[in-house]
Amino acid sequence: MSLFSSGRKDSGNAHEQSDQITAECKDLGRAATRGELGEKIAFLVLRYSPVDIQQMRRNFGQKVQDLTPEYRERLTLKINEHLLGTYQTIRLRQQQGAFGTMTDPLTPLQQSYWEMVAGQCTSGGGDRRIRFLNYLLAAFCMFVLNEPGHPVGTPFPGNDTVQLIDGIYYCPVREKAGDVDAALCPFCPARQTPDIGYLRPPVGGSEHRKQEFIGQIHRHHHFNG
Repeated sequence: MSLFSSGRKDSGNAHEQSDQITAECKDLGRAATRGELGEKIAFLVLRYSPVDIQQMRRNFGQKVQDLTPEYRERLTLKINEHLLGTYQTIRLRQQQGAFGTMTDPLTPLQQSYWEMVAGQCTSGGGDRRIRFLNYLLAAFCMFVLNEPGHPVGTPFPGNDTVQLIDGIYYCPVREKAGDVDAALCPFCPARQTPDIGYLRPPVGGSEHRKQEFIGQIHRHHHFNG
């Protein structure tokens, strides 16, 4: 599900921006490991400034004006926190030289993400470079950090949120955004939250309690992981 969009008009030559983004997406798609991709994303993201992050936040604020005030406030707070936090995390990881130790290979699906991004960022109106920044931040979370594209605590209509339980991320819209062309969901490491909810497994429980927990999930949630 895509929560981000740009409300600004293009700055500079749109054709030149599109060509540059297309070339950068091709380069990003050639990254073979999490660390290599992290380096490439950091190089691109750190060309932007906190002013660009502020513009993204304003764009998002405009997009959610029609939501109910309470939901809008919760969602805006979480997304604003996520945008600035991810930007700062990239800066810190780059300064620490942390990407060199991330040798896990990327999958063909993860590499194909950049084909989708190139298509989304080289067509339509709005500021292409700000839109591209949205996708760079999301990719860093999903492919470098192995975290959801929407952070833990992100609220969705119906009061469901993205959650982290025993090392597994769950999202209420993970498998329900197939009609959104720009959806992050097909690339996200989160699992779909079962329709009826789910139970927390017993912490430090006996084998009997663990099997009982598995049985409850099977009977009541039909969730196979």
